[in-house]
Amino acid sequence: MISDEKRHESCYMSEKCIKYDVCPMALVQKLLSGKRKIMILWYLSNKVLRFNDIKKKLPDVTQKMLTQQLRSLEEDKLIFRHVYPVVPPKVEYGLTEFGKKIIPILEMMHEFGAEYLEANLQENNI
Repeated sequence: MISDEKRHESCYMSEKCIKYDVCPMALVQKLLSGKRKIMILWYLSNKVLRFNDIKKKLPDVTQKMLTQQLRSLEEDKLIFRHVYPVVPPKVEYGLTEFGKKIIPILEMMHEFGAEYLEANLQENNI
């Protein structure tokens, strides 16, 4: 078993995160890893959306992959899923109160992307 000191020794914030079993940065990386999670959170940061609305915003994602990403975000308590008792089923997704805490980070990522584009650093392959 790795001691807490060993687990955090390479982190420059080790003094702050030694009290946790998991490095907070590693946790965030795990929560957001997934090809579509950041974009799903970005679209939900503006309003509650139905599955098909999210699918339209991500046309190159399969229904199976989108479902997996949504389930993962729901399991991690970043989004909620509300099923209305109607036929056909109506399902909406939105950010939980805790999930809303990521909005400033997403906005900072958007600003970074805009600055990157304005600095003409983008290769044509993105």
